[in-house]
Amino acid sequence: MTRVSLGRGGPDEGQIGILVIGLFALVLLLVAGTIDVTAAQLARMRLLDAADSIALDAADALDERAAYEEGLPDRLVLTDASVADAASGHLARTPRPAGVSAWAVVPQTGTPDGETAVVTLTGRAELPMTGWALEGIGGGVTITVTSRARAPLR
Repeated sequence: MTRVSLGRGGPDEGQIGILVIGLFALVLLLVAGTIDVTAAQLARMRLLDAADSIALDAADALDERAAYEEGLPDRLVLTDASVADAASGHLARTPRPAGVSAWAVVPQTGTPDGETAVVTLTGRAELPMTGWALEGIGGGVTITVTSRARAPLR
């Protein structure tokens, strides 16, 4: 019986280091993505909580001019200006939530029917893992939320 030598190794032999490095990079990418998606979702929920609070405050905002001229009817009369003013004032008094780097009231804030306060907030989420890379290329995660509230008189 003769032995055949193929040199340094068989056809199956090779470096597994490249595979390990590739799989490690993939796992790191998945972990970083999961952390950033969770951070963005938490920022969205915090913005939504703030929008709910601001909408409730704006729904109680009385348009003083209309109330003094026409008196108090069966329902609270809201105007786009009264809702926007109440929303801006409440936003100025409220500390910015954790995980949100900037926020503002969107100009669409107002009332569609004179009874419902609609508040739209926009904010930038802080991403802990890849935020620096997104900022480096001029991007980021902007979140916009809308909340509605009514304050019927009883």
